[in-house]
Amino acid sequence: MSRLKVTQTKSKIGGTANQRDTLRSLGLKRIGDTVIKDDRPEFRGMVNMVSHLVVVEEVD
Repeated sequence: MSRLKVTQTKSKIGGTANQRDTLRSLGLKRIGDTVIKDDRPEFRGMVNMVSHLVVVEEVD
């Protein structure tokens, strides 16, 4: 199964409450934080909501 490496690159300040909650659900707390998640539709949807705040890479 493929995995996604998600890194927060921009601040959540000024974002909507929904975007802040999504970052927290992904496990991202501050700029530079990185998490590795399974490539599942649930996580893809979360990443799409905050795509302007994060960078996504595929990891094997």
